[in-house]
Amino acid sequence: MAEVSAEVPEHCPGTQSEDAGKVSACAGCPNQRLCASGATKQPDPGIALVKERLADVKYKILVLSGKGGVGKSTVTSLIARALAADNPERNVGVLDIDICGPSQPRVLGVIGEQVHQSGSGWSPIYVEDNLSLMSIGFLLESPSDAVIWRGPKKNGMIRQFLSDVDWGSLDYLILDTPPGTSDEHLSAASYLKASGITGAIVITTPQEVSLLDVRKEIDFCRKVKIPILGVIENMSTFVCPKCKNSTEIFPALTGGAQQMSKDLKVEFLGSIPLDPLLARCCDEGKNVFTEMPESPAIIEFKKLVTRIIEQCEYKDDSTAMME
Repeated sequence: MAEVSAEVPEHCPGTQSEDAGKVSACAGCPNQRLCASGATKQPDPGIALVKERLADVKYKILVLSGKGGVGKSTVTSLIARALAADNPERNVGVLDIDICGPSQPRVLGVIGEQVHQSGSGWSPIYVEDNLSLMSIGFLLESPSDAVIWRGPKKNGMIRQFLSDVDWGSLDYLILDTPPGTSDEHLSAASYLKASGITGAIVITTPQEVSLLDVRKEIDFCRKVKIPILGVIENMSTFVCPKCKNSTEIFPALTGGAQQMSKDLKVEFLGSIPLDPLLARCCDEGKNVFTEMPESPAIIEFKKLVTRIIEQCEYKDDSTAMME
């Protein structure tokens, strides 16, 4: 097998990339012709490492959104908290792979915590006895520090998170991804393919500008063969904290997420109303399920998470019975 020179450009796309030897960063590199020929391509050893590390994780779920600002990170944290609260014996992990905008340390109330490393790998930060979190936010000197990385470095960080974090035995691993369909999504999909992706949950808001991007996200999942567990419509209505009356803030001119799900033949998991008290709880890192259990948003969210559990756990039970 041909070997590349030790001297590679700073922004090398990597020998495993489809762009190897073909992009502007490769210009002038002594390895350009070799990489472009495909002679350097071998199976990525990281895939096997990830498969081995996640062997004791039952369900792996990606939380996706077509665009930013739809509450994806908030919904991710609520899914994780609801799964952990529903059953104390259920172990849940959250992996924040939004490298440039890690929000989970704040919304889960563990901002400023330090990650420890041992012989078995990085230890995640525990939010509850059965809820843990890993995020690049724990590795930054300050929450205000910007992460200014190109694709290959972000991909390497995601691979390290998936292969080096000692989660132990988990029932659910929830991955909070950045908006869009870019490097982070492709890396997560390729590294998790061998260990199995249970599915993706897609977050949107009712207005058409959000639904347009979510259609692309659903198309992405289908192209890379990620099962879609369903669509959640966030901020569907505004609920007044005092009188509890609801008002449409983002009018669903085309029928909203429910109609879109019907058109694209994906499951509609439910709608979450906009509650300013819930947003405040998440900003302060508090557990909304104990702080405001009677909130209309939390009541709807519990129903929604029950559907997710049915899709994962009950589906496994029915398959086992058939076998």
